[in-house]
Amino acid sequence: MIGDLPTDIPRGFTAFAEWSACLVYILLLRKRFTPPILALSLGLGLGLLWAVQTFAGGLPIALWTAGMAMAVAAMFGVVVVCADVSTREAGYFTARAFVLAELVASLHWQLYSYAVDQGFTGVGIQVGLLVLVYGAAFTAAYLIERRHFPPDQRLDVDRRGLLSAASIAAVTFLMSNVSFVSSNTPFSAQFGPEIFYIRTLVDLAGYVALYAQQGQRLELQRAVEVEAMNRMLRSQHEQYLHSKRNIDIVHRKYHDLKHFVTAIRSENDPDAKASYLDQLEESIQGYGAQVETGNAVLDTILTSRTAQCAELGITLTCVVDGAALSFMDAMGLSALFGNALDNAIESSATLPDPENRLVRVAVYTQNSLVLVRFENYHVGDLEFDDGIPRTTKGDALNHGYGLRNMRQVVEGYGGSLTVHAESGWFVVRALIPLPER
Repeated sequence: MIGDLPTDIPRGFTAFAEWSACLVYILLLRKRFTPPILALSLGLGLGLLWAVQTFAGGLPIALWTAGMAMAVAAMFGVVVVCADVSTREAGYFTARAFVLAELVASLHWQLYSYAVDQGFTGVGIQVGLLVLVYGAAFTAAYLIERRHFPPDQRLDVDRRGLLSAASIAAVTFLMSNVSFVSSNTPFSAQFGPEIFYIRTLVDLAGYVALYAQQGQRLELQRAVEVEAMNRMLRSQHEQYLHSKRNIDIVHRKYHDLKHFVTAIRSENDPDAKASYLDQLEESIQGYGAQVETGNAVLDTILTSRTAQCAELGITLTCVVDGAALSFMDAMGLSALFGNALDNAIESSATLPDPENRLVRVAVYTQNSLVLVRFENYHVGDLEFDDGIPRTTKGDALNHGYGLRNMRQVVEGYGGSLTVHAESGWFVVRALIPLPER
């Protein structure tokens, strides 16, 4: 009886499998719309996939691959419309969804063919198995994939990752369906049960390969994050050494000041004495500037950066209400202000014109929000990725964590962080809601 069963899965079942696979990954990602609009978009997506599969089913066998390419394009459109991801990320998830859909559809049809061979026929058996297999398989896929795609983690799909996923999906599709296209190949099966088994097994292998690929990507990303943390620790040690050098400079300056005071006291010429006083005032600029904001942590951060700016010829202007940020802990303040000021100082120090070496910091409250704003003069164009400028350093994999850490800190307090360039200024702005008293 199984020999009479068509090896090609009904197009309606295939469309529903493709839509369900897209739904699995859309649920794991950030959504582009509110739930009502998302539900409408998903409904339209199901209709689109159904129409594409119905149209492809009427094409001659020579255009069968082209019909499947149309279905993949429709799946890509559903992911792009419903999920808040980039085009590259949408392509990556479309490849994964396509293999998952092929696997589940093939598994259902193989089980149904076995039921028919055992004498269980009828629409009820077919639909019952569809609900059971599709429901269990896609639910299991969601639970398994949730470990690999946490909602608070960036995807960072690069070109190599996209090409690798697309290649695995293409090879899986071709090898699993070669028996359907032609039975005269070294990899083709001759009988129905063999065709079903090969198709399901190859699809399973493709899905496992994609799952392992994502696991490897996560391991690599974790290794990069650990290395970044190690670099931060080394940077903290370097800052300690820098502070120690500053203390040594202050001690030497104190020693020199004693000679200045002695010279001033012994000088009888008023003009010479005035000249000594001018030299004395110039020599101590930047060493006694203690920033007071009403927040001890901010005072320390801004005072140290003020001394650093004075050494580099950068003008740092601060209008900061530190008391407004008293609800933030020391780690959060250090990550937010330390990263922002380090980036601004690093960018300003490279400007050839000293007049443009300007950094401005402002913190104030407005209604129930605290507004934090960092500005520095900037020359050149910036490329943004997910609202954050791409690092200009050559080793992009190991840099660019500062602004991400800042965004994570701000979002941890229920706020938002935006970055943009306007009129020659690079502006980082954070809006943080004041906690209810």
